[in-house]
Amino acid sequence: MVGTRACLASLLVLAALAGCSSGGTTDAGQGAAPAAGSAQSNDGRCQSSAADFAIGKQGTPALLEQAREASGAQIARLLKPHDMVTLEYRSERLNLNVNEQGVVNRVNCG
Repeated sequence: MVGTRACLASLLVLAALAGCSSGGTTDAGQGAAPAAGSAQSNDGRCQSSAADFAIGKQGTPALLEQAREASGAQIARLLKPHDMVTLEYRSERLNLNVNEQGVVNRVNCG
């Protein structure tokens, strides 16, 4: 009886964790932009300092794409102040954080 309960508890935990996993390569709904001819010198890894020009500008899809290309990232997203985000680090992803007015105030990879 105890062995059966432990087995069922383990299966329940595994099912819950499986629901939290990500199977895709883009961040749908977060302004994700797929790589299309980005600089391959860094193997698709993000270099946020190359996208620092975006700080102080209005966060738009066009700016997001320009910053993604400049950083060499494969994907990018705009993050608003109250957006829910996953906490996994992805070296190929660029994040443009915007304030309440939609102005970019932080650029980072991950």
